[in-house]
Amino acid sequence: MNKNYWPVLWIRKIIGLGLFCLLIPFGTSAQSNPTILIMGDSLSAEYGIERGSGWVTLLQNQLIKQGSSWTVSNASISGETSAGGLTRLPSLLSQRSPKIVILELGANDALRGLSIDQTEKNLRSMIALSKKTGAKVLLLGMQIPPNYGQEYTKKFKDLYPKLASSEKVDLLPFFMSGVVTNKELFQTDNIHPNEKAQILLYKNVWGAMAPYQEMLSKKY
Repeated sequence: MNKNYWPVLWIRKIIGLGLFCLLIPFGTSAQSNPTILIMGDSLSAEYGIERGSGWVTLLQNQLIKQGSSWTVSNASISGETSAGGLTRLPSLLSQRSPKIVILELGANDALRGLSIDQTEKNLRSMIALSKKTGAKVLLLGMQIPPNYGQEYTKKFKDLYPKLASSEKVDLLPFFMSGVVTNKELFQTDNIHPNEKAQILLYKNVWGAMAPYQEMLSKKY
């Protein structure tokens, strides 16, 4: 990754973000249709862009296009950490009974300098809780700018494949692939991907969902 293109204000501003909660189950009721639950932060909560233009909506649109009965429930919150996600997950699993859980968390932990070991523990617990309900889990890998030093940066990057391997879940190696190196794909805050970037984020996730295509095409 070319570190020269990391948004310069990423670290300074992301900590101060206000919470924005997008808890919208798209389509019909999750009680009648199989559900994909998204647990993420501002990258998945449509922060700073028009409602309905984010990658999560593009994912739902793709499912509708191919005649799938699946619905997407977005429980992402701007500023969310792995600890916050872990706290909220049990009730969300109970309420929405998802068959697939997509975890896009951890970046805020690292940008705040929190313990990577604790982040790993939190994400591992989220994976275990999801699997216990019978849900498939897709883990979205994250990376941080090199400002934190080579050792910390590498340890954080390696966290995701380590978890995916040990917990035997599917992995998207880097959620922001194709976006983070292009400053034209960021909003004016130089932190958050803009609307043009959403198609790339969606394509990254959709490609990683290849193992689920048979499930998604099944009629419920």
